[in-house]
Amino acid sequence: MKNIRQETLAHVKKLLIKVGSAVLTGADGLDLKIIDSLVAEITELVRQGYAVVLVTSGAIASGKNRMGIVGKLKSMPEKQAAAAIGQGRLMRVYSKAFEKNDLCVAQILLTLSDLTDRQRYLNIRNTLSTLMQWGVIPIINENDTVAVDEIKFGDNDNLAAMIANIIEADLFINLTNTAGLHDCNPSESKKARLIPLVRELSEEIEAIATDDTSSVGTGGMKSKVIAAKKVTVSGIPCVIAPGKRKKVLADILAGKEIGTLFLPVADRLNSKKYWIAFTLRPRGRLVIDDGAKKALLEKGKSLLPSGIIDVEGNFALGDPVSCVDAEGITMAKGLVNFSSDEIRKIMGMKTAKISQILGHKDYDEVIHRDNLAITENNPKIRI
Repeated sequence: MKNIRQETLAHVKKLLIKVGSAVLTGADGLDLKIIDSLVAEITELVRQGYAVVLVTSGAIASGKNRMGIVGKLKSMPEKQAAAAIGQGRLMRVYSKAFEKNDLCVAQILLTLSDLTDRQRYLNIRNTLSTLMQWGVIPIINENDTVAVDEIKFGDNDNLAAMIANIIEADLFINLTNTAGLHDCNPSESKKARLIPLVRELSEEIEAIATDDTSSVGTGGMKSKVIAAKKVTVSGIPCVIAPGKRKKVLADILAGKEIGTLFLPVADRLNSKKYWIAFTLRPRGRLVIDDGAKKALLEKGKSLLPSGIIDVEGNFALGDPVSCVDAEGITMAKGLVNFSSDEIRKIMGMKTAKISQILGHKDYDEVIHRDNLAITENNPKIRI
């Protein structure tokens, strides 16, 4: 086990660290001692040559404390108001803590729509790359003040997984209020045992994790396991570890048995297909026949109009759509080269007829294989 950890982490230089609200908060709101300790650890890593990006929760919890609110907030406006109050304080605390260690920070607030737009996605990647080159610590949080259900990440575990892929991190460390993934809920059973290593994220492993959350958090262990699954498919190992443990970051990077290590898969998704599979939300569906299904799943081919038997929804060129079989089972997601109206006119037709029917033919494929992420029979993607 120790050798596997050391081998897996031996060449890590770029870190994505996510810190949950349950780690950062105490009885009096933000736990300043924990934050100072975490910042001191990150500073030491930077001095050793590591590049660090930090995804942090805590804005809503900080705002709740400032307003004297106990328990979970019930409505979206309440959460957004608490985030507006708490985000400034959260960044002020981080900024002061890093300044004491002669490090500069940059605040980045995101919604899902910032990542679903390809140009904005690339702009974010370039900005993060520049900040890391300058030795600045990017501190990222969801823009809870403006986010609504349609543009929310769901929780910061999901956001952190996406950012880890964007920066092509060597390691994703998810700091939480538990020792790691257990074989059953440790808050309900004293017999719960820590699982130190997950070689493959099977359905059995996913079933172990629960949705239980604290009064200050939105993501339980289940969301952390899903985030681990998302990063490991892009070749990034993940460690879920206790965030309040002293020297937790140094010990993890030293290969010590801290928390749960999730090993990356061998057959990794490239960055663009990861973006398609996990970031984009389908705008419609294409129902395809058995021949097209076989071409996609077994031969790695593009989707041609001849294999499409129905179109569901209205979408434009470049939009993400799901590919489903006649039984409605989703097998792929991709970016279309034609609008829904155009596909309805050319579906079932040979490629040579596209120009005759539409009056133009910019592409032979409805979805090119480079813009297609297979999901059926691919447990690493099916989430």
